[in-house]
Amino acid sequence: MGLTEPLVIESENTDVAGQIQQIETLMNQNVDAMLVNPGDAVALNQILEEAVDAGIVVISIDQEIEAEGVINVGHNQKEWAKTSASWWAEKLQEGDVVLIEGFIGHPANAFRMSGVDEVLENYPDINVLASESGKWDEATGQQVMADFLAAYPDLDGYWTQDGMAIGALQAVLAADLDELPVGVGEGRVKFLKLWHDVLQDHPDYETIAVANAPGVAATGLRIAVEMLQGKELKESALGGQFGTTVYIEPPIVVTPDNFEEIYNEYVVEGDYPDSYLLDGILSMEEVQEFFK
Repeated sequence: MGLTEPLVIESENTDVAGQIQQIETLMNQNVDAMLVNPGDAVALNQILEEAVDAGIVVISIDQEIEAEGVINVGHNQKEWAKTSASWWAEKLQEGDVVLIEGFIGHPANAFRMSGVDEVLENYPDINVLASESGKWDEATGQQVMADFLAAYPDLDGYWTQDGMAIGALQAVLAADLDELPVGVGEGRVKFLKLWHDVLQDHPDYETIAVANAPGVAATGLRIAVEMLQGKELKESALGGQFGTTVYIEPPIVVTPDNFEEIYNEYVVEGDYPDSYLLDGILSMEEVQEFFK
């Protein structure tokens, strides 16, 4: 559209100190807007406030932080988790379960687990035997689930998130159980294929997969571009615990009711790679609803 100059990217696995250094690098390059996915709920606040004071539009992607002047854009992580947890708990009603978390202390994980806890308060007959971090890693999630199954061979269910759901289901299948525990999935092509394979031997298998769309970052970029052109966000568009968050609805929720349709779209007809996350990006026209 000709609205922006070059896009500068600082992207690598790093800790808080590394992220601060990356932000300082972007500030020194006099960028006009900055999109950041914070690895900590508070540690980046000061440097990001300095960026705002320098006149930079700062968007925090996928994590809600309190830094003054920063706009948060992403899914409501608590509600995102409650969508799958509610389906899962209603399906179970009772029994012994385990939870596989993401990184302990990460803002998104904290919000998600609070949502799961809130759901489970309504199901007193569901007994949580243990909770362990799978570090948002498929292989780690598989190992954690394998350990859980060794300790609790009669497990009734498990709740997890993101790519760990693939590893967890693989561990369940490797255990060769007579009856599969009730679990949740992930909105990724690889999980759709695994779900399809499981149905061949277990036709009654059911799960749910809520998309955690990476497209919220692209939507955040579109919001930043509008702000750079002088547009102001509506007060009604902002919510969250700090009143500075634009929530983006998950674009796809896969259930047993629509699984075949989604599988055909992304696997049979679409031929998307295994790594593809079911996604959605708001158009420039759709983004206008957030602005005065």
